[in-house]
Amino acid sequence: MELLRAASILFVLLNPFLMSIYLIDLIKCLTFKEFMKVMLRAHYISGVAFMIFAIAGESVFESVFNVRFASFLIFGGIIFLLIGVNAIFTGKGVMVDTRGGAEHLAGSVAMPFMIAPGTLSASVLIGSTQQTGMAMMAIALALMASFASIVVFKLVHDPLKSRNERLLNRYVEVVGRVVALFTGTYAIEMIVRGVEILLK
Repeated sequence: MELLRAASILFVLLNPFLMSIYLIDLIKCLTFKEFMKVMLRAHYISGVAFMIFAIAGESVFESVFNVRFASFLIFGGIIFLLIGVNAIFTGKGVMVDTRGGAEHLAGSVAMPFMIAPGTLSASVLIGSTQQTGMAMMAIALALMASFASIVVFKLVHDPLKSRNERLLNRYVEVVGRVVALFTGTYAIEMIVRGVEILLK
């Protein structure tokens, strides 16, 4: 039960539905095989980062990077705020360059969509509340669920694209704007939390 609870925290913050909306250009442009390769690599990169933070804890920021965790939260919040504002006014996802190999695209997906202040904070929390083995399993479980969800979205999207492209594009635009409201709100929360930590 504790394993599922820990995994669900990270899965909710990864939010594969939101990620699918923001990466819609990638979903449209890549074949299923190419998309699978990119997402598998992005989840692998993210998994390594999450496990490092789960083991090292919050002190990794000060001891390794010589920065405060609060500063990381504020900067991450600003990035997400810009993403949210852009999506609200344009109705489009984030522009990800679809040229290049899986390595290039996977890095663009992993940062900032997966490796973000919220998910890294969750990894630190999982590492501090679970034994190392359980923490690794929880992170792996969350990533597998995220990967499966995004792949299912791609499988549903491709047949609909050929039959109802205009309707699908309109749906993605509307949902993208709605999701952007929550992204912007979450960004403000991250900035406020970072400021509160600095002022303590």
